[in-house]
Amino acid sequence: MDELDSQILDHLQRDARITNRELARILGIAPSTCLERVRALRNRGVITGYHAAVDLKALNRPVQALLSLQVRPLSREVIEGFKAYVTTLPEVLSVFVVAGGDDFLVHVAVPDVDQLRSFLMDRFSQRREVVNFRSSVIYQHVNTPVITPGPMS
Repeated sequence: MDELDSQILDHLQRDARITNRELARILGIAPSTCLERVRALRNRGVITGYHAAVDLKALNRPVQALLSLQVRPLSREVIEGFKAYVTTLPEVLSVFVVAGGDDFLVHVAVPDVDQLRSFLMDRFSQRREVVNFRSSVIYQHVNTPVITPGPMS
């Protein structure tokens, strides 16, 4: 990663729909150079994809929560099985397998708190491997729009 790669990443993270020609103009490089740099970043796995940001309120899912879950027995099979299950649920936005007191953090979005309660009761309380769960309603969710490279080793 050099300074030009970092600038390309910065601009693409802010607007992934920017044209190659416009990106090249902003960076002061030839469009062919820009295209080759972006392709190289994709090939190296630095850029993993492009997405559309969605307003959860517009989808009638304005209530977000973080769910902390513990599963038992704590084995690879149980963790992988639960992770596979939870990622199929339409309410789920993200799943984190974590160390510490909890085994999973699950980010969900639902229409209202009643639906959150129903989700917890219907999807988790009946599962044998789930021994404990807590929910924290999210008041505000702010994403960091641009991720910069860490220090080089």
